[in-house]
Amino acid sequence: MWYAITGVDIPNSLDKRKAARPAHLVRLQKLLEEGRLLLAGPFPAIDAEDPGPAGFSGSLIIAEFEDLEAARQWADVDPYRVAGVYREVTVRPFRQTLP
Repeated sequence: MWYAITGVDIPNSLDKRKAARPAHLVRLQKLLEEGRLLLAGPFPAIDAEDPGPAGFSGSLIIAEFEDLEAARQWADVDPYRVAGVYREVTVRPFRQTLP
């Protein structure tokens, strides 16, 4: 089943994000290679494709996991979570309707 993982950043998270990003992307790339990643990306803190120093306010990942507990366990060890980028993480079942 698909699960939506939403991370909400701490204030001024950009430096921590930059430091943890390579490890974060490795995990996402693995999901992609396994055919388990629907989409992933950050929420810019301002209305801009590249928010510059304003940074990001969080992230969304939609990926396939065996069950809710497996999705939560994966999210709990995400490099952004471990590095303190996220102040809050939610994991919820997701059902794709379109496209």
